[in-house]
Amino acid sequence: MADIKRRPSRLKKYLSTLGPGIITGASDDDPSGVVTYTQAGAQFGLATLWTALLTFPLMAAMQGMAARIGLVTSMGLTGTLKKYYPKFILYTMVVFCIPAVVLNIGADIQSMGAVMNLLIPGVPAFAFSIFFTALLMVIIIKYSYQKVAAILKWLCLALFLYLIIPFLVHPNWAAIAHHTFIPTFHFDKDFINIIVAILGTTISPYLFFWQAIMEVEQQEHTKRIIVNKRVLNDMRGDVNVGMFFSNLVMFFVILTAGTVLFDAGVKKIDTVEQAAQALRPIAGNLSYLLFAVGVIGTGLLAIPVLTGCISYILAEIFSLSKGLDKKFYEAKYFYIIIIVSLVAGLFMQLLGISAVQALFYTAILYGLTAPVMIAIILHIGNNKKIMGKNTNSPLSNFLGFLTLILMTAAAVALIWFQF
Repeated sequence: MADIKRRPSRLKKYLSTLGPGIITGASDDDPSGVVTYTQAGAQFGLATLWTALLTFPLMAAMQGMAARIGLVTSMGLTGTLKKYYPKFILYTMVVFCIPAVVLNIGADIQSMGAVMNLLIPGVPAFAFSIFFTALLMVIIIKYSYQKVAAILKWLCLALFLYLIIPFLVHPNWAAIAHHTFIPTFHFDKDFINIIVAILGTTISPYLFFWQAIMEVEQQEHTKRIIVNKRVLNDMRGDVNVGMFFSNLVMFFVILTAGTVLFDAGVKKIDTVEQAAQALRPIAGNLSYLLFAVGVIGTGLLAIPVLTGCISYILAEIFSLSKGLDKKFYEAKYFYIIIIVSLVAGLFMQLLGISAVQALFYTAILYGLTAPVMIAIILHIGNNKKIMGKNTNSPLSNFLGFLTLILMTAAAVALIWFQF
């Protein structure tokens, strides 16, 4: 009887340790990510399923390093770069990273508006984009970090919709197992492009910044002063669960598109609304509805992360008062940056920049900054002056350097195929 009483409390205690990692992992599967994974499945069927097994340990290692840096230094990556490294490194990261994040915000807002327009055709897509932008402003400004984090945790449930869809379309599980555990690779431009896109979407520089600063926020809220083995283990478990969840969703989106769209001859997907519309006549209304609602949920989850990332970066650079726990009047510049980021993303549509174009430019900017940012995180993680006794483990270093090699190769391939 005592064991039965203890179980709920243990589960509750475990769930309480999940926070920054699960939110970061889930936010990686934003509408722009869904487009990438859907295109991979539509264009190549199940041939890219194996990438989920590759990206999971790489993401877990890199996000784990970023989280540990935040815990040990009590600063975000921006603050650490500002304090210990030459200014040109920091400013180079900002020049490339912030425009990419704004473009990502714009693509996500535009995608959410377009999908909502599919569900309610009588209202223009741009009107829905305005609505979602206003809703996000209210949520981010009005509620504290803990409330925002709780909302984001609940929005993570929207991603489970993508895990349901494949079971509605009766896929070939033997073929799925084959393509998951036996990698397929084609040495042609289109296939390499989609591999580069998957790597760039899953291992994005903005996630490193967000992970580190969220660990600091969590640390301040829980008033943890000493970073001991237990704190680091809780962080590692949170990050691993979040990255596993992120890759599981990626796997199922590729699986859905590879089973439904590829087999039906739908090989080109440029937007999330195209993906949803393509599913409807083939997989049925329920699959279409789940996919569309999932896009809206992931957008509401990812955009606060994207805008918060920009605001924390600039606040640390210019030593501004910052924090989602603060009221507007306590950190007005921090919140003004968030508002400007949202409005800039919204009005990107008025400049004639489509979601597809935004994703293309974002991929290039992320592709160029990711290897540099990974190298910097590896250097910080092994720097005893900064990290003390909490430097990287041999496994973290191995996975980190493997990530660096792969992302550098991806950046070279990206540039090569553009010119």
